[in-house]
Amino acid sequence: MRKHLILFTASLLSLPAAGLATEPPPMNSVIEQRILPDLDALFRKIVAEKRDTTLDGVRVFTGEDRFLPGKVAIGVAHLILHTNADDPRREIYLAGFRQIADMTVDDPNDSWGIYYYVLALQKLNAAGLLDRAVAPATLQKLRANLDWRRFVRTDDFTLIDLPNNYYGVSFGIARQRAMLGWEDLSGSETLLRKAFDHYRRYSGQFGFADETAGEGRFDRYSVLLAGEIAQRMLESGMAPPDEVKTWLRKSVDLLLPRFNEQGTGFEYGRSIGVYGETAFLEVFVVAAKLGVLTAQERDMAYAFASRIARRYADFWYDPEIASVNLWSRGRRTDGYRGRKRILGENLSLSHQYIYTDEIWNELGYRDRTPSPDFTRWLDTLPKRTATWFQRGTYDRLVVTIRDRGHVIGLPLINGGPDQHRNSPYYPVPFATGMLAGIADGRVPLLVPRFTLADGSELLPVAFMRDAKVEQRGEKLIVSYRQHGLDRINEATPKEDPRIELRTTYTFEPGRITREDEYRAPQPVALANVRMEFAGYASGATAKGTTIRFPTGDVRSLEVTGVGDCRVEDSSNDPLYRAPDGQLNSRAVCETGSWTLDGARRIRWVLTYR
Repeated sequence: MRKHLILFTASLLSLPAAGLATEPPPMNSVIEQRILPDLDALFRKIVAEKRDTTLDGVRVFTGEDRFLPGKVAIGVAHLILHTNADDPRREIYLAGFRQIADMTVDDPNDSWGIYYYVLALQKLNAAGLLDRAVAPATLQKLRANLDWRRFVRTDDFTLIDLPNNYYGVSFGIARQRAMLGWEDLSGSETLLRKAFDHYRRYSGQFGFADETAGEGRFDRYSVLLAGEIAQRMLESGMAPPDEVKTWLRKSVDLLLPRFNEQGTGFEYGRSIGVYGETAFLEVFVVAAKLGVLTAQERDMAYAFASRIARRYADFWYDPEIASVNLWSRGRRTDGYRGRKRILGENLSLSHQYIYTDEIWNELGYRDRTPSPDFTRWLDTLPKRTATWFQRGTYDRLVVTIRDRGHVIGLPLINGGPDQHRNSPYYPVPFATGMLAGIADGRVPLLVPRFTLADGSELLPVAFMRDAKVEQRGEKLIVSYRQHGLDRINEATPKEDPRIELRTTYTFEPGRITREDEYRAPQPVALANVRMEFAGYASGATAKGTTIRFPTGDVRSLEVTGVGDCRVEDSSNDPLYRAPDGQLNSRAVCETGSWTLDGARRIRWVLTYR
């Protein structure tokens, strides 16, 4: 193991979509010089402070993070296995693992935490170190506690109150338990069949898994899941079948046109920000290992992985709090990854960077300078692509546009329970650092929210039909219609037929236009219609229905059909935060009360640099 050195000092926390323009170092140098030393510092903090451990003022061992014991285990296991046997630190790490295991053995530890823990134990067992890392009595407790049956019904192998991607988690646990000699293979075989059955049932001809039972939530996880299934199989000694490789290739084809110089990832859906970037890491490294990529794609994937790793070290990691930062300095993430999980997020992210780097090293990329052709290669990627997830009663797809250095995504999906009313799932354009949603936020960003006189609130976000994507010269036209709007008062999407619409997007270089025609089959009394836009730049100004931004990537937004507009300073408002930075200006357009009788057109035009 090379001696850890801390060489990077740049911190780009003030730049919302920032990335360095220079070539990144080899990925393994970031792991060895930044991520492993940071992991070592966390380990020493836990050993010293024990149950009183705090990180950025948060007490971490309270039981609120129900994955934490497993994440600590995999983090310390990485330190052990990345340290030479003759290095005195290995004994310190082994003793620390034993001490922490004794301390946390009775703590809450669910699903992902169980998976991480059994993976750590199996890695140590394969290295002949398990007996030195865990006391016999503690290991017996762990054998009883680290069981997939805690969240899977054993009579019919259905999940207990969890989304369907947890079949992959349960399979991983069962398979690692079998490798440890704790059970036979029958449970893992059944769980893998269940994961495959769900994938086939809800992915249909297009090969992307619906996170829900057919409601149309196709987000980051729908693209990542094929990579996760493949990796769970590979790490337990199984060869993924051709069917999994086919799913994986579909994910690759969606993600390749989203590569960029900065190392940014998914811009819509939940658990984005840094996890939107590691999704690319996980999909592409397993695709490379399974031979799903061409030689050029493999080199470009490694070059992009190196940029993602550098961005973690220089942007997501905050040296002032000695932690990854998803929660402060203008940043916001969803409640699932709240600050109570601050230690766990450091550990699970470290795992994702470390294990993907290990595979790249196995493939011969250790110490390899990322391809200098990467930037030129980006110019060869298609400028516009449409990836379909579902066609039928409702259409689900994502359109990707590359323009002026931006990767712009237009997702036409349904967030399903709860998420359908959150802005990262709206059918509006997103681009990291330019057009952002708000995690768990219900601000009507770039879509009108209709408040009816009876108190109902409706959004045009969930029930897209008859979607069409057409190229006309330099213009890309995306159109669809909805027979009803989504009742966002409800936890689950419900179609309200009192208002219907047809939407047309026109994408041109530097310009996006959305035109809606709303119709009411019967007159509808409205209390208000409100639409907002939130941008990173400060100092926006409004004149009538036109908003201008003096700095940043967005130049202007012109709105018609939603009354007059005003601009407000949102620089200190915690509601107006993107995953990667504060949204400093917000524009608000609203009508007041009126009656929709017949048709009403609402239009906006956004220009950008």
